[in-house]
Amino acid sequence: MRVGDPGDPNNPSGPNRNDLPYGHMLPVCEFFPARADGTQTGLRNPWTPRRARSFLAYGGSASALHGGEETEHEGNSRRIGAHSMTPTLVRQHLPHSGAAPQVDPWARARDWAEIQERMLVPLYEAVYERLEVGSSTRLLGLGCGSGLALLMAAARGASVTGVQAHAPERLALARERLLPEAGGTRTRVRAGVRLTDGEPADLGDAATAACDLVTAFEPIGCVADDSDGLAESLAAAAPLVGRGVPVVLAGWGPPERCATSSVLRVATKLADPLRGAGRWRPALRDDLEEVAQRAGLRPDGSGRVACPFGYADVDNAVRGLLSTGLFDAAVAATDQEQVDKEVREALHPYRRGDGTVWMPNVFRYLIARTA
Repeated sequence: MRVGDPGDPNNPSGPNRNDLPYGHMLPVCEFFPARADGTQTGLRNPWTPRRARSFLAYGGSASALHGGEETEHEGNSRRIGAHSMTPTLVRQHLPHSGAAPQVDPWARARDWAEIQERMLVPLYEAVYERLEVGSSTRLLGLGCGSGLALLMAAARGASVTGVQAHAPERLALARERLLPEAGGTRTRVRAGVRLTDGEPADLGDAATAACDLVTAFEPIGCVADDSDGLAESLAAAAPLVGRGVPVVLAGWGPPERCATSSVLRVATKLADPLRGAGRWRPALRDDLEEVAQRAGLRPDGSGRVACPFGYADVDNAVRGLLSTGLFDAAVAATDQEQVDKEVREALHPYRRGDGTVWMPNVFRYLIARTA
């Protein structure tokens, strides 16, 4: 593939939809109940043919995928399911000051899981490939959210334990994905799945002693002080898993390589009267290394991954971005209507002729090890 071709992941225009292996768009298959009004969220798939063939949707057949210096990934992998899942992101931030905006937490969590969470799937795939996650892996996911990263690890055969504090709505969706109810009895998707509402210390030594991989996939580096508490959480988890265990941290790439940075600046502009900690700031080169150092971890390699944000239309993009919580301070400082209007205007340069929205981004990960 030549640079600049329609299928090139670095081409801002995205892939040629006719190149996709399943027709003009790939189905989105997620096993969530329908909304109360009977509607479902769908995303057109703006991925490269390579990613499209590789992508995962749980519920079909599942086979394991196997996969220093910083490496660059194009999101290459192999298809492991009968369906395909669109890409998606970002950590769910709450405002640090000002009045809390009035939002429906369950609707917000559903938008997160159905629209936005998948934007980092190429990152998850790259990490799992590099660390050869498979049937022998025992993974501990910190801040597991609604469980997509855990789901992908489980599809490779890994045993997974997820921890999530202060987000019962997202954790409930993770249980729907990984521990669906059958006939009134909770049945595990596979052996070795555990989800806990709380902190790593709530798990206990017995649950984590066998873990040989720790992930903290909520990206840092786009909001001031967004790494607060992460180092402490990692430091608390490290003694539970033993020495030399890899710990993966994730963060935003350089702002000049993240088109979404320009949209996130809207949150800063509107929330400026609050002058709180939730304002946007550019990612710094050593953000992840500094967190690892504070947590007592030893860096042992890193990489960058192309993670474009692709949406079916502007409405879909607004819902997805607002579900991250990154705009909550702006809503508190102004109002929902003003934030929606400003975000739509900021998205205009990334709207394509067919109405879809495409924003190329690069994310970075760091592999560190426990002492």
